[in-house]
Amino acid sequence: MPPTLASLLAERSLGLRVLSGASVLDRPVTWVHVSELSDPTPFLEGGELLLMVGVGLGEDADWGGFVGRLAACGIAGLGFGTGLAHDVVPPGLVREAGRAGLPLLEVPRRTPFIAISKAASAALAAEAYSEVTRTNAAQRELTRAALGKAGRHGAVSVLRRLAKLLDAWVLLLDAGGAVVRAAPVSATAKASRLSGDIERLRSRGGPGSLAVQLGDEWVSAQLLGGRPPAILVVGTRFRLDRADQHVVNSASALLTLALARSAEHEAAQRRLRTGLLRLVLAGDGGVAGDAANEVWGPFPPEPVRILCASGDRHAREEFFDLLAAGSADGGWFFAEHAGQVVVFAAEPGRDRVERLAERVTGLRLGVSDPVPYASAADGFRQAERAAAAADRQGVPVLRFGELAGRGLLGLLDRADAETFARSRLAPLIEHDETGRGELVHSLHEWLRRHGQFDPAAARLGVHRHTLRNRIAKAEQLLGVSLDDPGVRAELWLALQASRS
Repeated sequence: MPPTLASLLAERSLGLRVLSGASVLDRPVTWVHVSELSDPTPFLEGGELLLMVGVGLGEDADWGGFVGRLAACGIAGLGFGTGLAHDVVPPGLVREAGRAGLPLLEVPRRTPFIAISKAASAALAAEAYSEVTRTNAAQRELTRAALGKAGRHGAVSVLRRLAKLLDAWVLLLDAGGAVVRAAPVSATAKASRLSGDIERLRSRGGPGSLAVQLGDEWVSAQLLGGRPPAILVVGTRFRLDRADQHVVNSASALLTLALARSAEHEAAQRRLRTGLLRLVLAGDGGVAGDAANEVWGPFPPEPVRILCASGDRHAREEFFDLLAAGSADGGWFFAEHAGQVVVFAAEPGRDRVERLAERVTGLRLGVSDPVPYASAADGFRQAERAAAAADRQGVPVLRFGELAGRGLLGLLDRADAETFARSRLAPLIEHDETGRGELVHSLHEWLRRHGQFDPAAARLGVHRHTLRNRIAKAEQLLGVSLDDPGVRAELWLALQASRS
């Protein structure tokens, strides 16, 4: 351990005597510094044992200000040498040090300051050597734990060894914050207390770490690199010192390597998922279901909803990891296809998948109507269209049923549809704005009545000959024949878009 004021006092050859601060002598000493300045704080970092004989500081010195500056700087303590400038430690200094809780040591005339410096330096060197040897020994143990094991099995060995080395509990979390492994197993229950902190760490993106105090425990967490991402959490009854932190960093590196050893296997599984999805979409769901059952368990029972997730690569990868983290509970099958993440889900899995999608910034999820596996291709097209519409509307999740309720317009961009409507109906709108008739309203009602003049005229409250004249005028202004069913459909779409 590093030198403390107490350990220096225990060196009988130094002859040090405590005058104040006896209750905080366990403070570590980072260095010994000698200064006779009235304000040495600009040259201190905190944690030092400051030595002085009080040259230039008389009995009437501002001891309160002097001690206050030293205490604010965070020094470990003050050693005052007697027998040179002062026969005894000034009473004012003793009084103010006691008030500030600053440890004050009397250094007798026979003890040179260099003896104290040598004692502290020897202890610091021993501590540094101890840190190096302890860290090296721990690294060797962790490396032996990782060697000879594959993938997550090697990770488990590293976790157990780390817990033993630090007398700690250790968790390995997946990208969603769920516990993958725990050492000891009972530590799994601690994950719920960390959910908020882990979410903040995840939201930073890229490598990162945090350290928090929860009750009487110190908890540190590190975001591990690689694919899939993982989080290492270590909890101890004490704050990790420098050597302990080196051990944790070594474990993090070994865990990253251990998890990466299974990356090729996981990449092969992703390719297998995509292949099985393509079989289902091609109408060969039976073979695909049998193969999936051998690896991940059975497909969700039909009818299923097909969910299509689009977004940038980062968003899709995050969603894929969240799906993988929760797939152990069953309820869905997922795969990558055509730059999207595609999911088969039955209830209540579909609802859980939607909630996961809403957690991913920039992701757009389209949800099909319930379909049997034999109609998976139709469901996939529904989900694709719903995802595209969700992107246009800026919503995270959109169901095809909601989209279909708006008819053909639901498949079009609203701004594009309105622009088309204004352009196509412009001659009629300009005519109506002059107050010379109601061509737009009349055309809408006439088309709504399938081109029948009598019911349309009755609805408008005009004579049928008046309506005939209006429809003829509309044909003239638009330059089309309303006998053409294609023209009628186009104008009906424009009229609907102008009213949406």
